[in-house]
Amino acid sequence: MPGRHINDHQVRLYMKSRQKDSPEAAAAKAGFSTATAYRIEKTPRLKSQTTRPRGRRRPDPLAGIFDEEVVPMLTAAPGLRPVTLYEELMRRHPELGAGIRRTLERRVRDWRTRHGPEQEVIFRQAHEPGRMGLSDFTDMADLQVEVAGAPLNHMLYHFRLAYSGFQHAHVVLGGESFVALAEGLQNALWTLGGVPHEHRTDSLSAAFRNLGKAAEEDLTQRYEGLCRHYGMTPSRNNRGVAHENGGIEGPHGHLKSAIRDALLLRGSRHFDDLPAYRAFIDELVSRRNARQRARIDMERPILKTLPARRTQDFEEVLVRVTSSGGFTLRKVFYTVPSRLIGHRLRVHLYDDRLTLFVGGSALMSLPRGRPQSNGRHGHVVSYHQVIHTLRRKPMALLNLVYRDQLFPREAYRRTFEHLLARLDERSACRRMVGLLALAHDRGCESELGDCLEALLDAGDLPQLAVLQKHFAPAPEPLPRIDVRLGSLQDYDALMEAAV
Repeated sequence: MPGRHINDHQVRLYMKSRQKDSPEAAAAKAGFSTATAYRIEKTPRLKSQTTRPRGRRRPDPLAGIFDEEVVPMLTAAPGLRPVTLYEELMRRHPELGAGIRRTLERRVRDWRTRHGPEQEVIFRQAHEPGRMGLSDFTDMADLQVEVAGAPLNHMLYHFRLAYSGFQHAHVVLGGESFVALAEGLQNALWTLGGVPHEHRTDSLSAAFRNLGKAAEEDLTQRYEGLCRHYGMTPSRNNRGVAHENGGIEGPHGHLKSAIRDALLLRGSRHFDDLPAYRAFIDELVSRRNARQRARIDMERPILKTLPARRTQDFEEVLVRVTSSGGFTLRKVFYTVPSRLIGHRLRVHLYDDRLTLFVGGSALMSLPRGRPQSNGRHGHVVSYHQVIHTLRRKPMALLNLVYRDQLFPREAYRRTFEHLLARLDERSACRRMVGLLALAHDRGCESELGDCLEALLDAGDLPQLAVLQKHFAPAPEPLPRIDVRLGSLQDYDALMEAAV
């Protein structure tokens, strides 16, 4: 057609049609004019073979600069960004003008395609059913989840089968550790109902960080023992090479995005307690596994059989209960009943709890605490375990190290501050200890807290005698029981009848 350039495809079509058609018919089939057909008859070559390369329409602004100045900089430092090169050229040659930036970027891109450094190649792998399971941790702080009104600083342990995509997630309150890995991995395997032949991690760099050589070797041996118990071959990707663990690094982002979307649909990031949040995560992961049910069911028979029992998923530590009524473990002070002072306890340290043993007998469980963000010691204390001594030493409450953690609710802490502001220190401590003793003796911690809240809102001081009377057991009239004793003659009559 007039005004339009022909291409190589049209020329080939014309030449093919020309074998049996006239120039006019072949030109019509190829879509151009008869004049163009006669021109092709004179020079039967493709359009690309007759077109001359277009020259520059304006002078090259980087002539004498790119090869002489930019190329040496790129050769010495291949990672330089084009914007950095642009700023350097503007400093050296202010007369160039801002319009050279895009030209420089295109020229740098073309240079790198021909002379740039070789880049690492990612080799996609074909995964076999039942062969590999992968584990990793991911930080969840950016989701801003709250539990019981406080931000939950936590991570997520994530397990995935490389072939079928089966996933399991476990909320971890501490950081990366062997305890968190052992608990999460075993939960995943027992939920799955089988064991893959190989288990891969990312070297657990955070778990080994800042550890001595002996401690690092101990963790390595424990991890290898865990894999040996389940018959898995342990493997690790090279340190800092995340794509070698790509079978789970990518799903990390997908799972976090799914959790973020589920929180938005839920309309709230607040959960009443930790079990409620864990149930939320479990339900979400279960729905994602349901989409892969066919592949999971196909892979499950190929997995190795689970052992008869789980292996150790805790760390065992020995502690001694001091005269302070507790013990310190990992920069956290825990209170225990005072009758244990002087005893050595065996502690099973889990990610979220401690189980205490005296000898071989389980004694009690405590929630696991964490040190404060500024490095100071944390406290896990209960007023029930020290109230009997505080009754005799109420002034100890004034400067107690863990005083704020001792109060079971915020209302108790505010009440003590209110008492200190209105009364002398001795009277305030005596009254506050009396309130804690009342909550302990009568089992009315929640109800008493509500009463204290109401008194604080009204600006009144709590009167211990009034509250003791309010929470005293309801007096009930004792029934009158008349016991009539039988006559001795009745017993004689019974004996005679028996004879």
